[in-house]
Amino acid sequence: MARIQPVQQDTADAHTAELLQNVEKKMGKVINILGTMAHSSAVLKAFLGFSQSLSEGSLPVPLRERIALAIGEATGCDYCVAAHTVLARKAGLTDEDILNARRGTAVDDKIAVAIDLALKIVKTQGFVSDEDIERVRSMGYSDGEICEIVATVAVNLFTNYFNHVAETEIDFPAVPALSA
Repeated sequence: MARIQPVQQDTADAHTAELLQNVEKKMGKVINILGTMAHSSAVLKAFLGFSQSLSEGSLPVPLRERIALAIGEATGCDYCVAAHTVLARKAGLTDEDILNARRGTAVDDKIAVAIDLALKIVKTQGFVSDEDIERVRSMGYSDGEICEIVATVAVNLFTNYFNHVAETEIDFPAVPALSA
């Protein structure tokens, strides 16, 4: 059972209810993580704004989803792995792509280096090496794209940690654990 229950639209204050109505219009429903964030309209608004801004960036959706899967797996966030598995499929990723991302890799070297940088950011708390950055640049990533990788890591760590604290009930199809 969730440690923090989602807010219901009919009991939310006017500002929060409006945010939740906009989420429902866009997504078709209010998923549990967003309903739970709605306990603070500031938190929900910040997350939605950050996510929307990143969606307007230069990193393609399939890469952002791969990074989200890798980080969700690395931090043990079952909610985010389940959610991003659904989103990754919508973005055109295959089951193999999804499993590779959860394992922190990809068949394509350019994608693999971005996932690797994202995981190094998590593991080193952002203290990556000059060599790590040069390796990403050598694969064709711009400094702007490197900034977006960092931002993608940040927004995913936020949701992962939020779910750990709230023990958000998973409202996506279950995803089996990776085999050893």
